[in-house]
Amino acid sequence: MLNQSLQSPKADILVIDDTPENLHLLSAMLTEQGYKVRSVTKGSTGLRGANAAPPDLILLDVNMPEMNGYVVCQHLKANDRTREIPVIFISALGDVLDKVKAFAVGGVDYITKPFHLEEVLARIDNHLTIRKLQKQLQAQNERLQQEIHDRAKAEEKFTKAFRSSPNPIAIATVSEARFIDVNPSFLRMSGYLLDEVVGHTITELDFGKDVGAIAKTIQLLLETSSLHNQEFEFSTKFGEVKTILLSIELIDLSGVQCALLIANDITERKRLENEFISLVSHELRTPLTSTMGALDLLGAGQLGNLNPQGQKFLSIATTNTERLIRLVNDILDLERMKSGKIFMRKVNCNAAQLLITATEAMQAMAEKSQVKLIVNAINIQLWADPDRLLQTLTNLLSNAIKFSAPGDTVKIGAALPDDENVKSKENESATTKHLLITIQDEGRGIPEDKLQLIFERFQQVDASDSRNKGGTGLGLAICRNIVQQHDGKIWVQSILGEGSTFYVLLPLASSQ
Repeated sequence: MLNQSLQSPKADILVIDDTPENLHLLSAMLTEQGYKVRSVTKGSTGLRGANAAPPDLILLDVNMPEMNGYVVCQHLKANDRTREIPVIFISALGDVLDKVKAFAVGGVDYITKPFHLEEVLARIDNHLTIRKLQKQLQAQNERLQQEIHDRAKAEEKFTKAFRSSPNPIAIATVSEARFIDVNPSFLRMSGYLLDEVVGHTITELDFGKDVGAIAKTIQLLLETSSLHNQEFEFSTKFGEVKTILLSIELIDLSGVQCALLIANDITERKRLENEFISLVSHELRTPLTSTMGALDLLGAGQLGNLNPQGQKFLSIATTNTERLIRLVNDILDLERMKSGKIFMRKVNCNAAQLLITATEAMQAMAEKSQVKLIVNAINIQLWADPDRLLQTLTNLLSNAIKFSAPGDTVKIGAALPDDENVKSKENESATTKHLLITIQDEGRGIPEDKLQLIFERFQQVDASDSRNKGGTGLGLAICRNIVQQHDGKIWVQSILGEGSTFYVLLPLASSQ
């Protein structure tokens, strides 16, 4: 009994009956079964109690003085707080008309006295279950209505943002890359009318040379889920070529997997960038070259001998001027590659010779830094531009040496991917038609959050590296561009404090 009293009651039941014997019997019976029971002898008292603390179920006698059960039930059903409470009539009146009247005023059941314990309990349990299910259904309906309301508000906000956005926005299906809708900004940028775009696939419209890449990106969204700020060329209806930054997100539209494409027209920005590159080329490169020539004359002693302090300042000036020249050359190289002004002159070239040449070119730097270089070449033919590939390898070796401590070892090697025990998403699709080149160091390593960023322009692991190591922050961006123009891939794996390994995957010559 103690354990039962500590448990939560199964339900709260209000009994309204003017006969004390009936009240005592029902109360004792229901309390024994785990119900909380409130008993009153007057209808008016029962109404006040039900309104103050609505019970889960009411057992109501029909024949009572002042206010009979039918009137009490009518008052209960007229009150918003008590309308949904199930009412079971208990009465000695067994006439059919009495029962009909009970149901007419809102009762859910009718038990005739003298009642049987099992029958009362069964009916109470049945109607409590029905009421519980009704509450659950009502709660679900309220949640559904709220969700419908919230979704309608969200769709309204999205529609307003979609229509009024200054950025060109389009929605296309993932399966076919077929346009469902585009906003006015997209139409203004493209020059098309709405009915000329909606219903057509991206490949059906003449959007320029990158249209296939955009369509493929959309169809891969189920795997990638998003694409952010990827640069593409875009041709308008009238043949004008624009440069856009495109972001694509996977969205669900009424059960259909769709792509949300948001474009940013950067054509004018690219034009200004090209003007800046031209300025750098003509206004900075020439005076820097002249400055370097003058410093070489001073260093050679052709204009007189310098004292030790003068030699020190001359060395600083020479080092800084060389850094500036490297920075200018790197910027020019990167921008020319991106704009397609530098073409890869691909020929059959020997991979072993390239690795050995790159190692020999960096040997002096390695000896100065007291770093040991080890090369493990493979005699196989590549289809590549040897000069640009040599630029990539020497750049990667230079980085490895700069970030190694005296006594460390830097290894450069090459192998067919099936022979190389490197598991990575970048080389899952690699076959023996590719060569995998690795540059491994024992340096400080690269934090995980920097592994992708280091291939972007002006990105370095540490902001002080430019000053302490003499880098421009463009070397890896140039390497990536060269490798991509060879239809290859470049990536890095690293463990902090243990070193880094750069991977370059390149296609073999077709005769291989």
